[in-house]
Amino acid sequence: SFHVAAGECLGLVGESGCGKTTTAKMILRSVTPDGGEIVFNDRGHPRDVLALKGPELFAYRRKVQFVFQDPFSSLNPRMTAYDITSEPLVIHRVGDSDEHFSRVKELMTLVGLDVRYLRRYPHSFSGGQRQRIGIARALALGPELLICDEPVSALDVSVQAQVLNLLLDLQQALHLTYIFISHNLAVVHYIADRIAVMCAGRLVELARYDE
Repeated sequence: SFHVAAGECLGLVGESGCGKTTTAKMILRSVTPDGGEIVFNDRGHPRDVLALKGPELFAYRRKVQFVFQDPFSSLNPRMTAYDITSEPLVIHRVGDSDEHFSRVKELMTLVGLDVRYLRRYPHSFSGGQRQRIGIARALALGPELLICDEPVSALDVSVQAQVLNLLLDLQQALHLTYIFISHNLAVVHYIADRIAVMCAGRLVELARYDE
């Protein structure tokens, strides 16, 4: 078992195949666990995530969003940066087209991208810029918990630091809570408050990053 406090970044590390991404998918309810429980503190109201259905599950997914590992395959090549970033607003029926446009412009500025790039397609962006679009998409609905699944492992080392600093800045500015999955201990040490170590589907260690 583990818990993540509001405003905290919990690093989740372990070898390939130990269950890190599966854990993330269970929290998102895209995979259903065989047993146990997942409780989400919804502003003072504990919610049994595994019991959520229909509209309740839909509402929960607004509060918990995902940043994918591969910025190349996680963006639809047929959609512009604007369409990608506004898609969550369309799916969850938040606001009208004018509100979508102002929200997307705000998000682009937030993640450090030029608003003039909104009509471009993913192939015309660098890896770091694509990951910024992925982060903007994840933030579109104003989530409280962001699950980052190795978000910098596909990027050049020089770009990794920029994206990590962006995530730290966003955490402060938007009071976000992170579960940060990674192989790279240096990356996790840099961004996480506490680190959980997984092995063969179990947590074997959980301590503050400086320990």
